[in-house]
Amino acid sequence: MASNHIRKVAIVGAGGNIGSRIVDALLATGKHTVTAITRKDTTSKFPEKVMPVYVDYNEPETIFNALRGQGALIITVGFFAPKNLSTLLVQAAAEAEVPWILPSEWSPDSAHEGLVRDISSLQNMPIVREEIKMLGKSSYVALCCGLWYEWCLSTPVLFGIDCLGRKATLFDDGNTKINTSTLAQVGRSVAGLLSLPIKSEDGACLDRFRNRHVYTSSFCISQNDMLESAFRVTGTDRTQWTIENRPVEEYYNEGVAARRQGTMREIGRQVYSRVFFDDDSGNFEKRVGLANEILNLSGEDLDEATATAISLQRQTDL
Repeated sequence: MASNHIRKVAIVGAGGNIGSRIVDALLATGKHTVTAITRKDTTSKFPEKVMPVYVDYNEPETIFNALRGQGALIITVGFFAPKNLSTLLVQAAAEAEVPWILPSEWSPDSAHEGLVRDISSLQNMPIVREEIKMLGKSSYVALCCGLWYEWCLSTPVLFGIDCLGRKATLFDDGNTKINTSTLAQVGRSVAGLLSLPIKSEDGACLDRFRNRHVYTSSFCISQNDMLESAFRVTGTDRTQWTIENRPVEEYYNEGVAARRQGTMREIGRQVYSRVFFDDDSGNFEKRVGLANEILNLSGEDLDEATATAISLQRQTDL
């Protein structure tokens, strides 16, 4: 009799920002064996309980062999990874008959037409999802977690807030709310998903999310909320900061121009300001709701996450 739970999980990118958090969360459940699919020349280090399997992406049969018998494949690749890498992986997963794939999303809502139109790094995601469905061997679950809170806040050009320099650029009035997630919450979201029974009469099951998005979040907050948290963590107030307001579309268009010129540092203006438009594209909690409860995700402390962001920024500035 087939198991009603996923036990064996393979992950690509297990040593990265998101991948490492997913691995930690999966191991913490005690319910999964985790295989890291990685290149032979990797410099990543994995936890003792993770089994590394080395592949050559120029030899697809090595990926197929690594995926045989796996219950789920998790793909975490960066924005600048070759576009055909996800395709190569889902094709190998189909050949190996891996039943579930979590494609490389971990982002703002790639089911939102406006975001996909305006953020080029989201545009390959619907293509990958359609390919999984077309191959007909696997089902996908696309995790939408919003922007990564502490990672984005630690890079001033992204959320427009420089906690160490005590400067902030607020988009419009700074009150547009967006959903964000801590890196740890993304990991817990995946572990919660893959710990669900595949089928259940009460609906609390993985089948509920088959070939669909699932939405989770740590905080639904505005830039002003972030700024107030920064004040509390740093022991400062508004009078000690330099704060300006700018039209968000102007800031976004500067990012578009920078991208055309190949100015990598400024590209974040395009990607990270678009979710602050007044179309609620960044507030998926308001538009579609969250799966936090069904995945048993607990609340988090905003100021703790802000303190982590400031620590990350301090390390980067050294």
